Amino acid sequence: MKNKLTLIIAAALAVLAGVGWFRHNEAPSSNELTLHGNVDIRQVELAFNASGRIDRILVKEGDRVKAGQLLASLDTERLRLSRQQAEAQAAVQREVVARYVAGSRPEEIRQARAQRDAARVTVADAEAYYRRQMDLVARNFISRQQADSARFTLDKARDQLKAAEQSQRLAELGPRKEDVAAARATLAANEAAVAVIQRDLQEGELRAPSDGMIENRILEAGDMASPQKPVFTLALTAPVWVRTWLAEPQLGRVPMGARAWVHTDSHPDARYRAWVGYVSPSAEFTPKSVETTEIRSSLVYQARIFVCEGEGELRLGMPATVTIPLDQTPPAQGSDPCRDSQ
Repeated sequence: MKNKLTLIIAAALAVLAGVGWFRHNEAPSSNELTLHGNVDIRQVELAFNASGRIDRILVKEGDRVKAGQLLASLDTERLRLSRQQAEAQAAVQREVVARYVAGSRPEEIRQARAQRDAARVTVADAEAYYRRQMDLVARNFISRQQADSARFTLDKARDQLKAAEQSQRLAELGPRKEDVAAARATLAANEAAVAVIQRDLQEGELRAPSDGMIENRILEAGDMASPQKPVFTLALTAPVWVRTWLAEPQLGRVPMGARAWVHTDSHPDARYRAWVGYVSPSAEFTPKSVETTEIRSSLVYQARIFVCEGEGELRLGMPATVTIPLDQTPPAQGSDPCRDSQ
C-alpha cells in the first residue's frame, strides 16, 4: 500500500513538471511580434559660421535648449564699428539720391532765369554799341579796327546769352536720369555693404537650430572658433526612435505606420506609444549587438520605431523592447500614427 501511494505521488509530480515545462517552453503568441533594439536620437555638431575669438558661452552639458536660443557668441566689436561706418556712408548717399530726385530748387531756377535776362541786356547793349561804331566808320570818324572790336564784343555777349539759356534749361529739367540711376546704384551698394556686415554680426552668434539637450561642450570662452571647429554637440529631443531589425519573414506582417509599444528596463511600469516609421529597403547581416535565436549570418532589415511620448525618459543607447500587434488594421494613408494609436 505504501509503495502504491509513493507511485501515485511520483506520477503526480511528473505531470506537474511536464505542465510547467510546456508552459515555460511554449511558443509566444502569434498575434504579437517582439523585437529588441536600442533608443536612437539625432545629434548635431554646432559650430560658428565665422572665425573669431569666443566671447561668451551661455550653456553647459545637460542644459535643455529651445530652437533659436543663444548658446554662445564671438567678439564682434570691430564688426559693430564697421557697421556704423557703412551705415553713415549709406545715409550720405541716401541724401544724394534724394537731392537728385527732388531736382533743382525754385531759387536755382530763378537764378538761372535772372542770369539769362542779364545776358540778353548785355547783348542788346553790345548790338547798340556795334551799330554806333559802324556808323562812325562809315563817316570815317574812327578806324575799322575799333568797329571790329565792337563786333567781337557783340559775338561774345551773344555766346554768353546762349550759355545762360542752356543753364536755365538744365535747371528746369533737373538732373539727368543716368545720374539718378548711378546715385541709386551707389546707394544699393552701400546698403548691401551694411547687410553683409549685419550678416557677419549674426554669424557671430551661435543659436540652437531646434529643441534639444547640450551633450558636449567642446570649446570655452577665449578659444578661437571657426566653421571647422564644433563648439557643442546637441542631442535633439525629437524625433526619438528605437533602432531594431526585422527578419525577412516578418516584413509582410508589419506595415508602415503600424502601431507599436516600447518598454525599457529603466521604466518597467511605463509603456510608450510608438509606430513603425521606417524599414530599410536593403538587407544587411545581423549586427553583433542584436540578440536573436537565429543564426548570426541571417539577413535582417533595419527598422525604426518612432516613439510618440516619453522623450525625456528615453536616452541615447538605452536598450528597449518593441511589441507590435499583428492583428491590427493597416493605418490609413496620411493618418497621424500617434493620434490614431490613442
